[in-house]
Amino acid sequence: MTLVNESIPKKKNKKKYCRFKKYNIKYVDYKNIDFLLKFLNEQGKILPKRITGNSNKYQKKVSKAIKKARQMALLPYLIDNLK
Repeated sequence: MTLVNESIPKKKNKKKYCRFKKYNIKYVDYKNIDFLLKFLNEQGKILPKRITGNSNKYQKKVSKAIKKARQMALLPYLIDNLK
């Protein structure tokens, strides 16, 4: 008799980390579009910190940089397929 749970491999969740603290990044530049795209989903929405793993301090800096880049027309507000 086999259980259903034994046949399904378990997913190992990677521990989320703040990449700003890990790589000692002090300043989030709104002109660095390639870096800011990592914090957007396919529709162009800002990903929450529970998904990205950023600390509260750097999540606020990222969101301000994304909003500033949108204001300067470096990033679009809405799009169908951004990535």
